[in-house]
Amino acid sequence: MFPIRPNEPDYALLKDPSSKLQNRYGKSIETVPEGHELRGLSLNINGDAGIGANPNRYKQHGFFFNADNCIACHACEAACSEKNDNPAHIAFRSVGFVEGGTYPSYQRLNISMACNHCDNPVCLKGCPTRAYTKFAEYGAVLQDPDICFGCGYCTWVCPYNAPQLDPIKGQVSKCNMCVDRLEVGLKPSCVSACLGKALDFGVIENIPEGRSQARTEIPGFPRPDITHPNIRFQQTRTTQRDMVRVDSMPVKYHRDDDRGGFRPVLDPKHDFKREWNLDKLLGSHENAHIIFTLCVQAAMGAFLMLALGAWLNLAAVIEFIGGAAYLPAVGAMLGLMTFGLVKLNLHLGKPMRFYRGFNNWRLSPVSREIAGVSLFFAGLSGYAVFSVAGDILPAVAPYAGALKQVATAAGLLGLAFGGYYMIKLYRIPARPFWDHWHTGAAFSGTALGLGALLLALIALAFGAMTPDLGSGLASLIAAALLLEGVGLLAHLRDLRGQGEEGDASFYEQTTTFGYPYWLRNGLLALSLLLALIAAATGNPLLFFPLALTLTAAAIIGRALFYVLVIPTTMPGAFFWRNKGFVEHARAVGLADMPQLGVVPGRH
Repeated sequence: MFPIRPNEPDYALLKDPSSKLQNRYGKSIETVPEGHELRGLSLNINGDAGIGANPNRYKQHGFFFNADNCIACHACEAACSEKNDNPAHIAFRSVGFVEGGTYPSYQRLNISMACNHCDNPVCLKGCPTRAYTKFAEYGAVLQDPDICFGCGYCTWVCPYNAPQLDPIKGQVSKCNMCVDRLEVGLKPSCVSACLGKALDFGVIENIPEGRSQARTEIPGFPRPDITHPNIRFQQTRTTQRDMVRVDSMPVKYHRDDDRGGFRPVLDPKHDFKREWNLDKLLGSHENAHIIFTLCVQAAMGAFLMLALGAWLNLAAVIEFIGGAAYLPAVGAMLGLMTFGLVKLNLHLGKPMRFYRGFNNWRLSPVSREIAGVSLFFAGLSGYAVFSVAGDILPAVAPYAGALKQVATAAGLLGLAFGGYYMIKLYRIPARPFWDHWHTGAAFSGTALGLGALLLALIALAFGAMTPDLGSGLASLIAAALLLEGVGLLAHLRDLRGQGEEGDASFYEQTTTFGYPYWLRNGLLALSLLLALIAAATGNPLLFFPLALTLTAAAIIGRALFYVLVIPTTMPGAFFWRNKGFVEHARAVGLADMPQLGVVPGRH
């Protein structure tokens, strides 16, 4: 445990003689009742089997931040990094700020933020490896970096930017509430280091001495209803009606007198100029996800058409399965699946630990997606093997048909389960651009459209295209494009003018990436026109230009899907918490300077 100095100052000591029974969300502050089996267990901090004597050990604790007092000295940030031996590019606690007004009425509001050890920790529910645990002791949400395999999903779902993905170590780590200090009656390091008494800590809902408020939000703090964070605020000074983020995110906070408090609204920082920015669009860190989702969805769509077509005894599909294009089509589906899965696995911080992705299938949509996609891959592999097993191994021939049906059923089950959670994992409240039904429409449309296109191109390549097959596949592509188009229009209607980060994503879509956005829309419209003509005329040659337009639209659209999302995170300040600074640092060479504490090309 943490050693107590003989002259430990009074302000560093925990002092909570009494506490309330419930917090403001109706949850008990007592984490476990008297006599519970969890009481009296050691946290084994640093291998120490001792048990802290803190009388409030089994009560939910939390931070208290007084925005009136914070001077943005970053002492809390430095103390936290020193205590946890963090490198320069990782900060469990960071200080950001918003500002409002003009000289001489300029005002600045600082915000110091770390993990809030929430009542509803979405990081814990989202993590596929079960690296997170919410402990009865102090209600601390702790994370084990050694279990983490570096997928970064917790950094997506957390509204507060608390989990930190280290691109060098390939793992996530975060604030641990300094539980080793709590065990011996000391406040966390960041609190003890605060110069202006802006930070405090104790049993949640206890208002520190000399303070009058315990609010759940202040300007710049993400909405608390997602996770019920264990942090309370005081901010008594009257602020400007609009408080602006100083980072590059096009969001500001507008005082809502009817509701009380502030709400995020659009702040058009770089005017309304339309740009290309193809390097940002196609050079995204999420390119592995683009490849994975497009490849897997194309394979799923093609398999669904073959499996259902055979079960429904559709003549065009039966003829395709009996022709020369069938085995190449199955091979292409396996190839796409393999390529997509390899690219995604290599995207992990620790690719050799991929098997840990199954650990949290009871809670994590990522684990469920992995399980479903793996089952689909296994079913598809069995489908491929038993399609040829009867010809290669005569002894297997009597059973090949039945085994193929079993593999088909497994593939369809994995497709339904994995496909659903491939959509579900993006329905993240902290990322409003994704949290819309258009995500499901886009993914389903891609699966049907690219799957049908894959079968059409292979049929043409092997001389297996028939008028009925061509018309049917073109009709499916047209239906898929209509589904995606309707979803995009609904998404556009719901984002535009709604305020919050979704409106900011729409702004980025029509300005920073305005030309790729309209190019994608034009390619979708042209693809729909080609598909309708092909369905009406049965002209197979139209599939060649359709392959170009549809594939390009799918790649640009999926790249926009990832690059446009704006999370509901706290305001950044300078350096690596400011996306605009990161881009500037890379452009002018600052990011290549080792004294900034990063590995070139990895931050």
